[in-house]
Amino acid sequence: MDWRLELVPVPVADVERAKRFYSEQLGFAVDHDMSVGGGVRIVQLTPPGSGCSIVIGGGEGVTDGDPGSVQGLQLVVPDIAAARAQLVERGVTAGPVQHVENGALADGPGGPWNSFVYFRDPDGNGWALQERPGAN
Repeated sequence: MDWRLELVPVPVADVERAKRFYSEQLGFAVDHDMSVGGGVRIVQLTPPGSGCSIVIGGGEGVTDGDPGSVQGLQLVVPDIAAARAQLVERGVTAGPVQHVENGALADGPGGPWNSFVYFRDPDGNGWALQERPGAN
């Protein structure tokens, strides 16, 4: 039996601002943007090449967390330097390429699976890019 994670709720304060950030700055595809009545709006976005999407929205029951409360979301990329450059080019405030060394973050790329770039969405939800050897 397959168990696939396919949707992660990300709480935001301003749906339009978040939709612009994720679609225009990160390049996520807008899969759905709908109002379902009662002031509820659901926007589903998918990172390029991903089988998992995020959902942002407004109104009761869309996401239960406080805006900015989700931390540790991770995107896997084949080239960390190129991915970081793309973020910066699109106006995202992204940290430097870092790796874990002796239990702490150090500047520069590391070995396989050990290169990261950290950034936040406009609400403070925390994301990381991780370079994966052989990722497509």
